[in-house]
Amino acid sequence: MSLPLVVLLPFLGAIVVPLFAQGGRTAIAIASSVPALIALAALFPHWSALSAGGVVLHSYEWLPTLGLSFSFRLDGLALLFALLILIIGVLIILYAHYYLKAHENVAKFYSLLLCFKGSMLGIVLSGNLLLMLIFWELTSLTSFLLISFWTHKQNARRGARMALAITGGGGLALMAGILLIGNIAGSFELDAVLAAGDQIKAHALYPVALTLVLLGAFTKSAQFPFHFWLPHAMEAPTPVSAYLHSATMVKAGIFLMARLYPALAGTEQWFYMVSFTGLATLLLGAWVAMFKHDLKGLLAHSTVSHLGLITLLFGMGTKMAAVAALFHVINHATFKASLFMAAGIIDHETGTRDMRRINGLWRYMPHTATLAMVAASSMAGVPLLNGFLSKEMFFAESLELNLPGLWAWVPPIAATLAGIFAVAYSARFVHDVFFNGKPVDLPHFPPHEPPRYMKIPVEILVFACVMVGVFPAISVGPLLFAAASATLGSSTPDYQLAVMHGLNLPLLMSFTAFLGGLFMYSQRKRLFAFHDRFREIDEKAIFEAVVSWFVNLAGRFTRRIENGSLQRYAMLLMVSVIAVAALPLAEAGFYVGENGLSAFDWPTATAAGVLIISALATAFWHRERFYALVLLSVVGLIVALGFARFSAPDLAMTQLSVEVVTIVLLMLALYYMPSWTPMESTRAQRIRDVVIALTAGTGMTLVTLAMLTQSFSSISDFFLQNSKPGGGGTNVVNVILVDFRGFDTLGEITVLAIAALGIYAMLKNTDLPAPPGDGLGRVWARDQYPLMLTQIARPMLPLALMVSAYIFLRGHNVPGGGFIAGLITSVALILQYIASGMIWTEDRIPIRYHNVIGLGLLFAVIAGAGSLAFGYPFLTSAFGYINWPVVGKFEVASALIFDLGVYLAVVGATLLALVSIGRLSPYSFAKSKKEGA
Repeated sequence: MSLPLVVLLPFLGAIVVPLFAQGGRTAIAIASSVPALIALAALFPHWSALSAGGVVLHSYEWLPTLGLSFSFRLDGLALLFALLILIIGVLIILYAHYYLKAHENVAKFYSLLLCFKGSMLGIVLSGNLLLMLIFWELTSLTSFLLISFWTHKQNARRGARMALAITGGGGLALMAGILLIGNIAGSFELDAVLAAGDQIKAHALYPVALTLVLLGAFTKSAQFPFHFWLPHAMEAPTPVSAYLHSATMVKAGIFLMARLYPALAGTEQWFYMVSFTGLATLLLGAWVAMFKHDLKGLLAHSTVSHLGLITLLFGMGTKMAAVAALFHVINHATFKASLFMAAGIIDHETGTRDMRRINGLWRYMPHTATLAMVAASSMAGVPLLNGFLSKEMFFAESLELNLPGLWAWVPPIAATLAGIFAVAYSARFVHDVFFNGKPVDLPHFPPHEPPRYMKIPVEILVFACVMVGVFPAISVGPLLFAAASATLGSSTPDYQLAVMHGLNLPLLMSFTAFLGGLFMYSQRKRLFAFHDRFREIDEKAIFEAVVSWFVNLAGRFTRRIENGSLQRYAMLLMVSVIAVAALPLAEAGFYVGENGLSAFDWPTATAAGVLIISALATAFWHRERFYALVLLSVVGLIVALGFARFSAPDLAMTQLSVEVVTIVLLMLALYYMPSWTPMESTRAQRIRDVVIALTAGTGMTLVTLAMLTQSFSSISDFFLQNSKPGGGGTNVVNVILVDFRGFDTLGEITVLAIAALGIYAMLKNTDLPAPPGDGLGRVWARDQYPLMLTQIARPMLPLALMVSAYIFLRGHNVPGGGFIAGLITSVALILQYIASGMIWTEDRIPIRYHNVIGLGLLFAVIAGAGSLAFGYPFLTSAFGYINWPVVGKFEVASALIFDLGVYLAVVGATLLALVSIGRLSPYSFAKSKKEGA
């Protein structure tokens, strides 16, 4: 249970944290840290098993027919990322406590941060690809809310939209890729997918699946050409940048490549797509970072470059390159998170991030400057720091690629060039910010050191950079080995984590990169002059222009087909259906199956004729609404008789009850509407509509004739055979509703309840004057509540309720049930409102129908959840038999509780909707009140 708990804890924390708002910022920060600390404690007992290459699994069935389960899986790779998410997350919470201003909604910020943390943990701990996809999309949504936290800033809102659009689009591609992989492997469980690696790579759809999965990974991890969203997301608060865009969110794509490495890597497609994308991202990000004047902009583009480095290593396809990639994941997370926090401190204390103004800060902020310089040196790959070690491994792997001819020189040259740029932009970060003269027009002057505890997260991360750089085998060796073993899915290569590996070519490349980077920085003025000759590409403007173009295109298309005419929408829908079905129907023609046509009988033919005539008359007299409503009720009555004729009494009773309620509802609505409508269609339009209707009707006749005259197997046989032994009832329809398809019924009554509450909310404060008379100018009768109707309706109520109770109790074995009984009760109560008025009825039946709806849903959920207490799936029913002295043997089923919930929900929703419409006229209400008094 520990793995689901680890994922669930941050989400629970997000709910609980706002409750500590009264305790102040410190209480909120402490409450936000608790879930991560408990999660770390829950992961600790598994370390011994994971270090030996083991895997911890916790799986619970959810939707097994779809291959979706609550499956959580912890191995070395998942542990590595989970530790980064949790540990850096705790440090970010402490840092944000001092970074955010007093007037900002701190509780909201921490709740969003915890939701994002839970989503990331869900990605790395999911043992089912579909479950991983759900958490993947949650990270896109929560990151959107975090990036746009400062909603008053337009750039923050635009950056959030850009991030959501790019990563959300990649998520759609990833979904398609996962569905293909699951189809090829025969399962969405991660263990099965990883074991089917050879089968996946040999499949004809492998290139398509690989491309779709990599699109998801590349968009999430800001790889070229999708890299541009990450720098523009830097408008978020610095704690968000430090967490999402250096240690967690952008690492989700990296994690995905590592997670599916055994199943997808090792082919030419993988090598070319991943390595070339990583190489382009590595060089492009490094080049752009050199010329950024915004402090976070420099760090953002350097992040893009380092993400490209990791991707390039995974693309090389060798085991040692994968180990180097995982090592750099750890190192980049530590030095980049500390650099972002340092940049936030500088921004917080100076009021600006412009590197042309924040010069000479060493004399004002020596402690912060020292921490930032150590982290920047790690980013540059200076010896005795962690960045140097993974960079050396990168250089060594670039030399090991056996590419043909001159191509063999490309990886080491590109790696060295990237190293030169890394040293150059790191040197610029250090020199331009902390030295290089004096500050220029700072908004806050003189700057000073931040609060003591604000620097602690930076100190911890910088200390990690030093410890890993000096003692790599002790500090990070076991964790890296466990992660590499889980990633490679086989034996790990022999490697040694040491500060130095002697004088070799990778060390010479590091020396060249260091000197080349310093020389490049010394020539920065010439480089800037050269860079200024070219027009800078504004990715945000291009993105906004593309989005605007698509929005305008969609708007033009919508305006062409959507003009507010329901008649036109129906016409376009029917024409589309006819166009799609025309060719198959033309080929099939007049087809009659081997069963032939049923025997002709006059009662059925007469009823069908009445049905057809009534339907045609409804359409013909639709402008005279009252007559159309009467004819429509005839159609409903014939349909109910049809159900009864063809042995469906449950459906007949339901149809009849629904018909009564619907007619009352329509009559209430028509009371406030004109009794007729003007002619809206021209003669040509009417002829067109008749042709479309006849064509569609002919097509449906041919389809129905072909389907019903041939033999077919129906799922009804299963329900007929299992209704009694499985559900304890002989009424198959009711057993389906409350047992076999109980989850569907729960959803339906929930939707019904939402619809009723929506009607109530819309009409709550609405007043409509009652029309003075009918459409011909005749005033309404003074006798608002006819005496005969009143006298007949009142004694009918107990009789109708008794019938309703009888129908309810018998429903499990003979026609009836909660839905029909609820409609009968509703009709009986509606009759009281119609016969005696609102006030008279409510004085005698003081029921709040909101509560009835809630009680019904509560009973339904309790009936479903009760089975969980006995270890059965949700909504599993049980039944048994009891012998009473007088009554005798009778059945007791837990489905009765669920059916009671259906009954209450139907009664509450129906009456709430109808009574809300009945209250619209203040005149009618006042008069009924006077008469009731």
